[in-house]
Amino acid sequence: MTSAPTTRPARTSVPASRLPSLTGLRWIAALLVFGFHAATMRIVAEPDYKAVVDRLFALGLSGVEFFFILSGFVLVWSYRSGERRRTFLRRRLAKIYPNHLLMWAVVLLVGLWFADPVNLWAALGNLFLVQAWNPTPGYFYSVNTVSWSLSCELFFYLCLPFALPVLRRLRPATLWTVVVAAPLLIVALWPAQHLVPEESRWWFTQIFPLVRSLEFWMGVAAAELMRRGRWRGPGLTAASLIFVATWVVAAQWIRAELWAGLLAVAYLLVITAAADADVRGRRTPWRSRPMVWLGEVSFAFYLVHVFVMVTVLRLTGHRGVGLPGWWGPLAVLGFLLVNLLLAAAMHRYVETPMMRRLGPPRRAGERTPPILPSQRTPSGPVGERDGAARPIEYAGRRDRA
Repeated sequence: MTSAPTTRPARTSVPASRLPSLTGLRWIAALLVFGFHAATMRIVAEPDYKAVVDRLFALGLSGVEFFFILSGFVLVWSYRSGERRRTFLRRRLAKIYPNHLLMWAVVLLVGLWFADPVNLWAALGNLFLVQAWNPTPGYFYSVNTVSWSLSCELFFYLCLPFALPVLRRLRPATLWTVVVAAPLLIVALWPAQHLVPEESRWWFTQIFPLVRSLEFWMGVAAAELMRRGRWRGPGLTAASLIFVATWVVAAQWIRAELWAGLLAVAYLLVITAAADADVRGRRTPWRSRPMVWLGEVSFAFYLVHVFVMVTVLRLTGHRGVGLPGWWGPLAVLGFLLVNLLLAAAMHRYVETPMMRRLGPPRRAGERTPPILPSQRTPSGPVGERDGAARPIEYAGRRDRA
């Protein structure tokens, strides 16, 4: 790792479309969300142990914020030049829908076994991933509760192909304005929530897709700046230290109205620094095989973890009361391992094969790699073979670097 600025020229050994460190970091975000839910479910009853879990994962809910920023960054970075909008959407649906559909059916079947009441309209809204648009209690957290974030992601997927041609024509100063304005608007949402009814304020700040898209567009703008070699930020060591310091300070002393905006900045710095390290071929702790594998199964892990914990706690009679002594921490560890095993199975036997079956076929030459900072010299981009300067293609335009 290094704390050098992300603009120093260096050679790359990683294909432009692959950013393994970001895959590894997905697991950290999933783990934060898992810890937050383990704490709020009160699995640990012993006060001293519970205090440790609560303190460690007090801001774990922000792991979803990381996912949204990362989603915007990765989708722009890996966007296939000339790809049709419907092809892009088909590719994204093939990624998220098989796992979602499986969990939707499993949760409903288990709910019927428990004789839970079923709201048909909420279940249908959840099936088609439109539940996050409905502020009515019982709708946006319906069926598999964590799938509300997929409802937001689907909205992002629908918007990006239309926004990208415009994005590619924006000046760097405009993109930087998006990066800076997004966390400020996130902070501004807290006083703005008083404009909506009190019972809808949690939905407005935490669920509403338009609001959560601020984080997505923040990642989108940062990725476009890095594609052009215009991103300026700390290296991975410095970005990681900034994140840790922000996390500690936010958890201890910063009011809830501010920490989401601060963490958005910290997350973006880590994401861009890790991506830059991958592009330059530098070793990071996040691109090891175990971390990449954990990142690959993190989507399935995210979808199963709450359902598994709630179901087991209901069956054992410990939901809301927790387990005494060391049984509480051991149960959290057990849930982590069980969820990981189930996620690995879902990733291998559902997610991966269905992506191949449902996704559009890959075509040779379909992807045009972005021009990377590591491929630049003071005179412009460097060709891979002859070292000659060549133009950059952005959404039908040809601009000199």
